Amino acid sequence: MSHVSSAGRTKADEMAGRAGFASPPGVGSASRLFLPLLGLVGVLVFVGLGIWQLERRVWKLDLIARVDQRIHAPVVDAPGPAAWGAIDAAGYEYRHVRLGGQFQSGANTLVQAVTELGGGYWVLTPMRTDDGFTVLVNRGFVPQERKAEFQQESSIAAPATVDGLLRISEPGGGFLRSNDAAGNRWYSRDVAAIAKARGLADVAPYFVDAEASGADIWPRGGLTVVAFRNSHLVYALTWFALAAMLAIALARPILARNRNAAR
Repeated sequence: MSHVSSAGRTKADEMAGRAGFASPPGVGSASRLFLPLLGLVGVLVFVGLGIWQLERRVWKLDLIARVDQRIHAPVVDAPGPAAWGAIDAAGYEYRHVRLGGQFQSGANTLVQAVTELGGGYWVLTPMRTDDGFTVLVNRGFVPQERKAEFQQESSIAAPATVDGLLRISEPGGGFLRSNDAAGNRWYSRDVAAIAKARGLADVAPYFVDAEASGADIWPRGGLTVVAFRNSHLVYALTWFALAAMLAIALARPILARNRNAAR
């Protein structure tokens, strides 16, 4: 078994390097630059995300202000067929509107709901307005034990005038549960599906949440929850904090090298 001295290995390594087995020029410096450049890109991305969240916060605050203005604005007539094509959440939801007309008896739809009063149902009743079209009116909330009473309600006082908030249809169903028209099980206020199931014509693409009409009256109106999640400032600060931490991590080796060079 042969033995090679350390001097021999050193000589062999030197010869191999001269023969072209050494690392290509610049590879070491390129690899040293890669991580700092990648980190710099990360800092810029985090800062960009923080700025984007601040812009989203401005948009959300403007939306909240506009909705608050609509809710507290003087009541206006509910939009008729000529305006239906333009109705969307951004321009119309939570408008303070008024309807006048006749509720249609025996056509209630009960939609499962959870409110500050507990679990139960929204009672949606179609109203044939004085202008000749139909609007689903959410007359309010009833508890579970009153379900049968309002499911079979056959007569409603008329004529009626309803003030309330315009709401946009909620198609599909609730969380993990789809509406079942055939089984008369409803988990969202899906105007088109309810209108089809009840055989209603000329139905507005929105519904109206009725205002409160009295503390001891069922259905109990005025329970609309107007709330917007606005965590954009928290998200922005999180992104900026990540950018700052990454920038510090990038700067520390550079500062350390400068201190060592100055010694």
